[in-house]
Amino acid sequence: MDRYPPIADHGLVGDLQTAALVSAGGVVDWFAAPRFDSPSIFAALLDHDRGGYFRFSPEHPDATCKQIYYPDTAVLVTRFMSPDGVGEVVDCMAPDTSLTPTDRHTLIRVVRAVRGSVRVVLECRPRFDYGRADHELQLEPGAAVFRAPGQVAYLQSTFPVTRDGRDVRGEIALDAGQEAAAVFTVCGPDGEPPAPFHPAELADRITAIGEWWQEWLRGSRYRGRWPIMVNRSAITLKLLTYHPTGAPIAAATMGLPEQIGGERNWDYRYTWVRDGSLSVRALLDLGFTEEATRFVNWLGTRLHERADLPGERLQIMYRVDGDPDIPEEILGHFEGYRGSAPVRAGNAAMDQLQLDIYGEALYALSEIREVGSRTDYHGWKVLSSAMDWLADSWDRPDEGIWETRGGRKDFSYSRVMCWAALDRGLKLAHEFSRPADIDRWRKARDAIIEQVMERGWSTKLNALVQHYEEDVLDASLLLVPRVGFLAPQSASWLSTLDAMDRTLVSDSLVYRYDPAASPDGLRGSEGTFSLCSFLYVDALARAGRVRQARYAFEKMHTYANHVGLFAEEIGPSGEQLGNFPQAFTHLALIMAATTLDEALDKARNR
Repeated sequence: MDRYPPIADHGLVGDLQTAALVSAGGVVDWFAAPRFDSPSIFAALLDHDRGGYFRFSPEHPDATCKQIYYPDTAVLVTRFMSPDGVGEVVDCMAPDTSLTPTDRHTLIRVVRAVRGSVRVVLECRPRFDYGRADHELQLEPGAAVFRAPGQVAYLQSTFPVTRDGRDVRGEIALDAGQEAAAVFTVCGPDGEPPAPFHPAELADRITAIGEWWQEWLRGSRYRGRWPIMVNRSAITLKLLTYHPTGAPIAAATMGLPEQIGGERNWDYRYTWVRDGSLSVRALLDLGFTEEATRFVNWLGTRLHERADLPGERLQIMYRVDGDPDIPEEILGHFEGYRGSAPVRAGNAAMDQLQLDIYGEALYALSEIREVGSRTDYHGWKVLSSAMDWLADSWDRPDEGIWETRGGRKDFSYSRVMCWAALDRGLKLAHEFSRPADIDRWRKARDAIIEQVMERGWSTKLNALVQHYEEDVLDASLLLVPRVGFLAPQSASWLSTLDAMDRTLVSDSLVYRYDPAASPDGLRGSEGTFSLCSFLYVDALARAGRVRQARYAFEKMHTYANHVGLFAEEIGPSGEQLGNFPQAFTHLALIMAATTLDEALDKARNR
């Protein structure tokens, strides 16, 4: 068992309320319950000794491992090939489509000998509450019971396990055609023990889980050139969405570093207004209107909550249930992935001012109108009140899209998205004949574009820049043509794109910005940002540079992991860095694919 496997050497399984990472060695080294943002039960990915893990896999010193997903599903298969035989582990969780949150979650693991013979090792070593809570172990007929304050976990297996301190361990030899199973169920302290299971029943459950995912994916209307990558991204976005509320999280994990050994280690298990809002367009392009509509409703509720209160109308991020309180704490007892410390739980960026979120929110609200969803009168009054407030409040320095901790600045992207918010608000008021302070909104919108083009334009670089103080480029501005701030083939935008090519792009991979040129208050460097690399493809396609866009898109596929998943960043040697998998990257992949398909179709027709 690798002490710290590469971040990319994992697959993701989940039940739409929480998720687990399974390494290519068959080890569950990340799992939090009952929700994505709950304290971990298995977190060996952040501390091998203190985090806890669930290993269930064939063992051989010369075995090689490969992972695949059963086609068009979230059923993960990890294969082990050795001179003695071939075995495979199937991992999955049953999707819970109830709108009621539950504290009961079950991970199903089945191991099979496919050829020859294999020796299977099981080790279950839970560490509750980020490894801070002790637990008691009881061995009962057919189950090992782990009792911790506020939580109980049951391990059921088809072969005997023995006590190993406060954990359990077991071994079994399997010949071709034989299989063994282990089912891990976590619930509240008063939850009913899981019912005994029969191996044949598990086979039926796994088949049903696979069929559920395939049936869900049939709702996609994508018929473009990259169905495998787009379908996997759609499934990943669904896995990272908390079904009871419809709120997507940014990533399944916390604390995975943007630089090995560095301090850029954040908790991404929350719902960012920005990420969720941009996912609406991607979901609509694929035909998943229910998912898009549910998030827009969640977003509308957040606006309603602040409608009559002073100050900001939105917070940049929330918990999946809409709770705005996400205090950040340092888990000093965790050593961090390969020594990358501190490990943080929670996110202090919740208190930051990031004005761009209003643009993304209105972008989502305006996009959803195409499926017949429109705001009623009282909802419109809340929305128009927020636009009145924004018209008076947009001209302020903020922390910007990248949540820098180096002080507030006049970020160009924040201004661009405030322009987009007011522009969308004006269009919605006209389209639905709703009462609005049109002159006030229009005056603010026009003032923003004039300010950005005067103060955010560098004559030295012949480009839009990150903020008004320095000539520094920023890849967030790749969204400028998508929101209509500049025409995608205008001279101003093409020269900005050229400047980014020269400064931020490395073999089609895109850096967010240069921390050395624009200090962000943190030590160390970072890799290229995969989200930005896909936004670059989108911008190239819109600019008419279709060949370049397609080549960049195809090259990005080579950086996906073995099952089509992307972390946040790509390191200098092509390794994946940061929290994994990242929803923002996968939604940007979908956006790039649909834009590029459209551009290629137009070029072919010409």
